[in-house]
Amino acid sequence: MHHLSVLTHHISSPFTHMALYLFCRLFAITLIFMQTLADTSCTDCFIHSRAAYYPNSEEHGTDVGACGFGSFGATVNGGDVSAASSLYRNGVGCGACYQVRCTNSAYCSENGVNAVITDQGSSDNTDFILSKHAFSRMAQTTDAAASLLALGVVDIEYRRVACSFPDKNITIKIDESSNNPYYLAFVIWYQQGRRDITAVQLCETQNFVCKLLDRSHGAVWTTTSPPRGPLSLRMLFSDEEEEEETWLVPVNNIPGDWKAGETYDSGIQVNQ
Repeated sequence: MHHLSVLTHHISSPFTHMALYLFCRLFAITLIFMQTLADTSCTDCFIHSRAAYYPNSEEHGTDVGACGFGSFGATVNGGDVSAASSLYRNGVGCGACYQVRCTNSAYCSENGVNAVITDQGSSDNTDFILSKHAFSRMAQTTDAAASLLALGVVDIEYRRVACSFPDKNITIKIDESSNNPYYLAFVIWYQQGRRDITAVQLCETQNFVCKLLDRSHGAVWTTTSPPRGPLSLRMLFSDEEEEEETWLVPVNNIPGDWKAGETYDSGIQVNQ
């Protein structure tokens, strides 16, 4: 305080006072901006929200989820699945994994549950509608799980985490609506890591002519008049946090005589 009083004693002109005032304001705004940037750049921080569970479901999720995964969407990850509202992101969020834990210390475990997004939905200002199995997994004990289920909707915190499917490669499931060679639709199963698949191309393996596919809904990629013969798949993996994009080409091709309902192992997996 002594040094500041000496400074202001010698600086007496209105112009200099204004300059000092503007400098202090600019310094304060810079500190606030840096703090805000630090607060919003945390990729592992938990976000507060609410979660419910499928009201009339069995232990697992639904096989008619908006992502288009079918029965896979009900049973993947041991049935620890969820519908999402804003995190659905017009289908880009399908297959993403989140650590979800409730905040009532009387009932809730520290780790909660890791759930895979397989559907779209919201209820009572929730970000997640978990399967009953996943909802119960947030509890410390079986009795605590019964208490959570009785509440129906609970306060939670969540963060995105890497998906993990040990001993599984990324797998292509041809949709039942497909009709070779006129129409091809498929979903992508068992994608590990925490990146999004934001674009998919199909390429002829002989002349390498590629066709960009449409995301018709959820995680379903489609094209009319698909390329002929064995097909090479190219997937664009995107990381919004790191602002990175990488094209990945599977080892195995989709055979030229692909059939509706069949699954094809890509021969590759990702870990980030």
